[in-house]
Amino acid sequence: MQVVRTLIWVLILFALLAFSFFNWDAVEVKLWNNLVLETKVPALVIVAFLLGLVPMWLYHRGVKWRLGRRIASLETAARSNALSRHDPTQHSASSASSTAASDTLAPSNDGDI
Repeated sequence: MQVVRTLIWVLILFALLAFSFFNWDAVEVKLWNNLVLETKVPALVIVAFLLGLVPMWLYHRGVKWRLGRRIASLETAARSNALSRHDPTQHSASSASSTAASDTLAPSNDGDI
């Protein structure tokens, strides 16, 4: 999976470099009435790409972190629940007391009723 991700980023970088080479023109971006920004087209494209990518990447990382914490919490709860149900000391003590109780309460088959 890491190879595919690296390959995709290399292709994006190559496409950006090719785009930059063929479109190295100055453009004017009018921000407000008196404020005009003169920049190159590739810088404008990179800034627009990052403005779209960074917020969604941060959101993705936040959701991934939150779900990771939730999964860890659920695994810890399941592990402690499983350990409390399978406590060997508690199980052997309860089985010994239940067999002793069943011996005293069970009728004998000696013929005496």
